[in-house]
Amino acid sequence: MKTVNDILNFTETFAPLNSAMEYDNVGLLVGSGKTKVGRAVVALDITDGVIDEALENRAELIISHHPVIFNPIKNISSDSIVYRLIENNISALCLHTNLDLSESFGVNTCLAKAVGVKNAKFVQGECLYIGELDDEVSNLEFAKSVKKALNCKGLRLTLKDRKVKKIAVCSGSGGEYAPLAKSLGADALLTGEIKHHEILEAVKLNIAIVDAGHFKTEDIITAPLTDKLNREFKDIEFIKSKSCTDTVEYL
Repeated sequence: MKTVNDILNFTETFAPLNSAMEYDNVGLLVGSGKTKVGRAVVALDITDGVIDEALENRAELIISHHPVIFNPIKNISSDSIVYRLIENNISALCLHTNLDLSESFGVNTCLAKAVGVKNAKFVQGECLYIGELDDEVSNLEFAKSVKKALNCKGLRLTLKDRKVKKIAVCSGSGGEYAPLAKSLGADALLTGEIKHHEILEAVKLNIAIVDAGHFKTEDIITAPLTDKLNREFKDIEFIKSKSCTDTVEYL
């Protein structure tokens, strides 16, 4: 029977832990690499609902994008996520910026593919992925295609009439990259989170913004990752979480 370490060794082939950004916390954050795995749940976040799914499916492992432990822990209460994982002997393998930065198979590559951004390359040392659309369109047309591709209930955009073809992509929180994207010739930045002052700066620079939401721009990886793991490990059942959402509603 395969172990957590076997799964980790496989993820090292496309999202090596040493490629994560310096501030990050990735890898096996809870549990033992020697744990045998028959079932695993794949989710963007490890929430109480995801742990409930793991328990219902008798899964020994949860693989998440966001680290279940990011800042130093000073205490572990009995109702905390980490306590529940330990209490129920569930390991947690977290692939964060190492998965963002994976050029062969990662969050940004899956996001770009989903929205039709082609021939993209990463900016050296940054989570910024730049490519082109097949045709030049207005940013409103591009935003509509993003909304459909990511199944967004809503999104934010600027400069709707701005013609865009060269697109910078940064899943999750990437508003800070607008000036860099502009300097590299991008017409628009697709991201999942951008602050007010970053929007104002981007508009001044005449680079269009499409903000599709942190969850939607990153959850795009969970289904392909689940499929990839199922293809590699025939004796393990990898299950995409159904409970993990951004919990946001739109009026």
